Amino acid sequence: MGPIRVLLADDHPVVRDGFQRILESDERIQIIASASSGHEAFEQFRAVKPDIVVLDLTMPSQEGAPDNSSISGGMEAIRRILAHDSRAKVLVLSSCETKPYPSQVIGAGVKGYLTKRCAPAELIDAVVRVNLGERYFSPSIQDQLDDSAGDSSPVNQLSSRELQIFVMLASGHSVSQIAEEVFLSPKTVHAHRSNIKRKLNLKANAEIVHMAMRHGLIDP
Repeated sequence: MGPIRVLLADDHPVVRDGFQRILESDERIQIIASASSGHEAFEQFRAVKPDIVVLDLTMPSQEGAPDNSSISGGMEAIRRILAHDSRAKVLVLSSCETKPYPSQVIGAGVKGYLTKRCAPAELIDAVVRVNLGERYFSPSIQDQLDDSAGDSSPVNQLSSRELQIFVMLASGHSVSQIAEEVFLSPKTVHAHRSNIKRKLNLKANAEIVHMAMRHGLIDP
């Protein structure tokens, strides 16, 4: 059996190179491709067919897209990869540790979720275990999942697609920008925005920003 073939996606080259060195310090793992945006991650996935995708959430949807701190790129990559191959093994490696991100992307079908504060040995162990068909979550993420049943935050009512668009709206993206980045029609984005406002009982766009700030989904 050959090494575990990994696609590594992160928009910061220094961070990506650091994680590559960690992973390839173990002879069982080989980085076969890398990506710096959600679109590139999906295209590389189709091209190289890795055993595992290790990706960050906070990267742009496409090269040159505005607001590189947005989660839109990582979430879009997850959505497109799993729609293309429901058996894909995706391991999130991200600094996004706050609710509702972990439960949302895990619900979307990822096999594991690590924080970027994890030790090198934990990262390697997670890749090996996910490759074997197991699921792996950092202890802090697992604690959140265990507590999620009693969480009444209104943001938890949103689907993963609605959460993605909610954060993009709160970050100042226009409907046309969102439509282009997430490969939807403006009409569909308008419909999602209406559903988001209805679910969260919001009237004005400014209320979207304030709610996102209150829940730590965007910086003040």
